[in-house]
Amino acid sequence: MAKTTLFVTGTDTAVGKTMVSAAILEAAKAAGKRTLGMKPIASGCESTPEGLRNGDALILQRAATEMLAYDLVNPIALAPAIAPHVAAAQAGRNISAGRLVGFCRGMQMRPADLLLIEGAGGWRVPLNDRETYSAVPRELGVPVVLVIALRLGCINQALLTAEAIRNDGLVLAGWVANHAEPVAMSCEQETLDYLMEHIQAPCLGVVPWIEGAEPETLSGYLGVDVLFEN
Repeated sequence: MAKTTLFVTGTDTAVGKTMVSAAILEAAKAAGKRTLGMKPIASGCESTPEGLRNGDALILQRAATEMLAYDLVNPIALAPAIAPHVAAAQAGRNISAGRLVGFCRGMQMRPADLLLIEGAGGWRVPLNDRETYSAVPRELGVPVVLVIALRLGCINQALLTAEAIRNDGLVLAGWVANHAEPVAMSCEQETLDYLMEHIQAPCLGVVPWIEGAEPETLSGYLGVDVLFEN
């Protein structure tokens, strides 16, 4: 059974959740941990001879130490590169938090030191007309890691997301500042200083923009020991 389960969310879409998630898996691997990674639902999948495949899910599959079939890493794969609830509706499929929780709990039964679950979009991205993705980690009762893209407006997004996570009764285990774009934001250090002072959780690292960098390289910018402290 997985000893530690983490849910990774972001302040928005396209903030670098997948690369940060894979870097966390690589850092845990370097620390001698057995790891599993999954992205329960992914839109923007491409058709292949083996079925629909999502690039982010494939990155997580490669970064984990334990070999898993793709359908376990990404049990719900949707073709349109749009919001999951819209993509599911277009595909004639129903998504519920309970179903995603079931996939995650099945993965939790596998032996590992760390199971990392990557969400989609931000904390309140819809799954259907009634539920948002935040219902999944809330029902699982697992700690959350927040990925913050360093760009204009990130302070407001980060503080609101951190507040929502706490209000949902969950622990914010840590946060990662990510350079999701090649051009640095204005007043970056002042932004980082403010986030470090006002987010009541440890900063796990500041990930630079490195064109074509692999998760193993980015893992060197993270400190994940705190995630395994009892």
